[in-house]
Amino acid sequence: MLEFKLFKKAGAEHVVLIHGIGGNSNIFYKQLKDYRKRYNVVAIHLPGHGNSPDVHEYEAELSFDLITDEIFKVMDHLHIKKAHFVGVSLGAIIIHHLMKKYPKRMSSAVLAGAITRFNFMSKLLITTGEIVKRFIPHMWLYALFAKILMPHKNHTQSRSIFINEAKKMTRKNLLAYFALNDKVGHSYQFVQQIAKDVPKLYISGEEDYFFINFLRKDIAGDRNASLSIIDHCGHVCNIEKPKEFNRLSLDFLDKNMDKAASM
Repeated sequence: MLEFKLFKKAGAEHVVLIHGIGGNSNIFYKQLKDYRKRYNVVAIHLPGHGNSPDVHEYEAELSFDLITDEIFKVMDHLHIKKAHFVGVSLGAIIIHHLMKKYPKRMSSAVLAGAITRFNFMSKLLITTGEIVKRFIPHMWLYALFAKILMPHKNHTQSRSIFINEAKKMTRKNLLAYFALNDKVGHSYQFVQQIAKDVPKLYISGEEDYFFINFLRKDIAGDRNASLSIIDHCGHVCNIEKPKEFNRLSLDFLDKNMDKAASM
């Protein structure tokens, strides 16, 4: 089973936190204090992260289906029928897959730094990474991606946190996630149709240049989705602008409480 941390609050609904690639639940350290005041919080470490099983310990290759199944196993273990979800970057991609698989188990979703499609530059970056990944240390590749995605001075803290957390991963685990890149472009397909009743709040920094324009276009037809843009902020907005992120996300979660369904 995946490693998880459970922070209990009697009688409260559950919020499940899903981190990005290379990170772990530590990336939510600026949210935990505020979230724990109102919710039971479950912070999950994805395969290959923290003390969760390495990706090669599974019989099947790493896939979004495998990851979502493992997350639902944690929920079943904790007897959680329904929860709110908060995900950052890869975490937001995974939440889209969770929505498509079991939308009725989702009370609401906050998706930060969400990726619905790759633009030309991000496709070029991934192609370059695929070419050089066999010849350079995996952390060089990760640091390069982090620098390109979070290039400005105000992104320094979030970039450093992700790089430092990624150092805890093995090369095999990290590259297994890079191999999922060609599936990311299909992650958002059918979300609006299958999860039309799931309330969704997308939060992005205005400097999240690689993804924000496609995100605006793709969610425009979802009557249950809204987008909040944080000024002077990059890809990892929950670290860079935690006060704004916490206010936006908690206001949204509070409005979508569904105690009867989550008991």
